[in-house]
Amino acid sequence: MNIVLHLLRKGALQVLPVFLLFSCTQQSSTNVPADSPYSGAITISVDESFKPVIDEQIAMYEGSYPGTKITANYKPEAECIKDLLWDTATRLIIVTRSLNEKEEKYLADSLGYKPIWDRIATDALALVLHPKAADSTFTIDELRGMLDGTLKKGYQMVFDGLNATSNIRYAIDSILKGRQFDTSVVRAVKNSQAVLDYVAATPNAIGMVGISWIGNPEIKEQVEMLKKVKLAYINCSWCADSAFVKPTQLGIMSRRYPLVRGLYYIIKENYSGLGSGFVSFMRFERGQLIFRRAYLSPAKIGFHVRSVKINEHLPKD
Repeated sequence: MNIVLHLLRKGALQVLPVFLLFSCTQQSSTNVPADSPYSGAITISVDESFKPVIDEQIAMYEGSYPGTKITANYKPEAECIKDLLWDTATRLIIVTRSLNEKEEKYLADSLGYKPIWDRIATDALALVLHPKAADSTFTIDELRGMLDGTLKKGYQMVFDGLNATSNIRYAIDSILKGRQFDTSVVRAVKNSQAVLDYVAATPNAIGMVGISWIGNPEIKEQVEMLKKVKLAYINCSWCADSAFVKPTQLGIMSRRYPLVRGLYYIIKENYSGLGSGFVSFMRFERGQLIFRRAYLSPAKIGFHVRSVKINEHLPKD
């Protein structure tokens, strides 16, 4: 109102319609989304331990919708969370946890709406050993003892970074349960591939990587790597047969393999954009089948395990 009175006093009322038209034009142009589920470009942040399977998801999505471009920045989980909280350009992250109450409130206050998150698959952490390692079976108590230094077995525990990675957080929360690392037996390397390379070259090393890096027998590079390292068996403490289980898809789905964790998306997109389209793709059949093909356990489509009897003898004619 003060602006209008000022213009009236100055005899400049004829300028007002042009000003209003310019303002409306600017607002409408800035509110037009630059992308949709089927076009545009987006940059997302992804926990590095899921690089192989998310690369597959992106390749299939871009192949299905040629007008899209999804650029994934693979980094430690804590860095992905920071991107979501502080980087306005990052609308989607893929990590191993949901938002906590404080983070959700901060984003809701900042954005004016609540971000959406959900679990889309279940992953396993595989322990990899040098082929000449004397041991190949471990209990959770033994792992805890090696990590905190109370059990001296001569192994060096190798992680994909000393701070901020989801693998480190899992070891602290689910294995150590509040105890401290014995830093004399823990070694940090650059990423998951570096963990595999280090273990392949070091007989007394034990590495921890996401199963999508080493558990897919249909990927040539992973098959070749399994000639250089071997997978450890972990004791299923609740199983009636006290079995030692490898990190296979069946072990993940049945929870007989104990080192499992969720894979989550968190999205702060309140319109039907490329981030929402990619999330929907991963949630529904085609994306869930990609998780299954990568030997993770899909979270949104049920796959049942059934016992069958096979007749080994063909009937005579």
